[in-house]
Amino acid sequence: MHILVLGGTGFMGPHVIRSLVAEGHLVTVFTRGNLRPELPTDVQCVTGDYKKLPEYRDQFHGLAPEVVLDMIPITEQDALNVVTTFRGIARRLVVISSQDVYLAWGYVTDKDRGPVDPHITEDSPLRESRYQYRGRKLPIYTEWDLENYDKILVERAFQIDPELPATILRLPMVYGPGDPGHRVFPYLKRMDDGRAVIPIEQSAARWRAPQGYVEDIGLAIALAVINGASIGRVYNIAEPDVRSTADFIREIGEAVGWKGQIIELPRGALPGPWDAYRMDQHVVTDSSRIRRDLGYQEIIPRTEALRRTIDWERAHPADPSAMAMFDYAAEDRALAEYGNSASADFLQTP
Repeated sequence: MHILVLGGTGFMGPHVIRSLVAEGHLVTVFTRGNLRPELPTDVQCVTGDYKKLPEYRDQFHGLAPEVVLDMIPITEQDALNVVTTFRGIARRLVVISSQDVYLAWGYVTDKDRGPVDPHITEDSPLRESRYQYRGRKLPIYTEWDLENYDKILVERAFQIDPELPATILRLPMVYGPGDPGHRVFPYLKRMDDGRAVIPIEQSAARWRAPQGYVEDIGLAIALAVINGASIGRVYNIAEPDVRSTADFIREIGEAVGWKGQIIELPRGALPGPWDAYRMDQHVVTDSSRIRRDLGYQEIIPRTEALRRTIDWERAHPADPSAMAMFDYAAEDRALAEYGNSASADFLQTP
């Protein structure tokens, strides 16, 4: 089968592409730059501007892909461009979306009513708000059009043409080597710096939200691309046990031999981003549908996933601008002020 991947040269794409090639499929990547050197040598490349996709329709017609996987739709217009371009060319589409479409996420970002049921299936209610990141700065997504970002509108635009059915994949927070968000780094650096205590705002420590390791996520995406049972379906992808932030920190600590403590502090005690979010709203995602329909299961044990991620983080530390989050003097002052009252609630690494 010939598969055209739009994007695919970033964090997750190479894992998807390798899985597709390993299954014997022909893969062409549409990208604005060069292919990653670690990709299989038989992967083809078409260079162009994703924002001007309809201009390449004749070229895509000659390629005649059976499935188009869009890794990078951000806005409604992105989705409409893809549908317009591949109508009458491809048989079906597979689209990368996000679990931020759910109403629970809308409450987390303080844009929607709540709290709501934290147990999320593909049929759970969606956000009532739109454009939840307008006016917010997310340094790791500097290339995204955050003013017009909305995955709900993206999904609906992809579903407008019954002759070009779309599979929607709602992704979790993804970690692993190459993670542009460096999700492990804030905790790993404190451990590597010899901090005996990691203080964290109480609701943030207890917050449960879906995660997935990048190689496993890549496999799930590939399964949706090659399996016809996914046509027209919506799938959540996430690890089966949705753990808390404190549990995640503990697992990092175990991986590096850290013997310190995690201490919960009250809201407002620490500098940082927590006040912008309602961390009392858990998001406990059910990913049983993709496991049942497509036979998906993780292939990398979590301990190995964390080991690989930690090795990469140590070799590729975050940008120096991120170092402002490590205000150890402020953390020590907060611990001195609130330590006694917080000590009964501390979460100690086993």
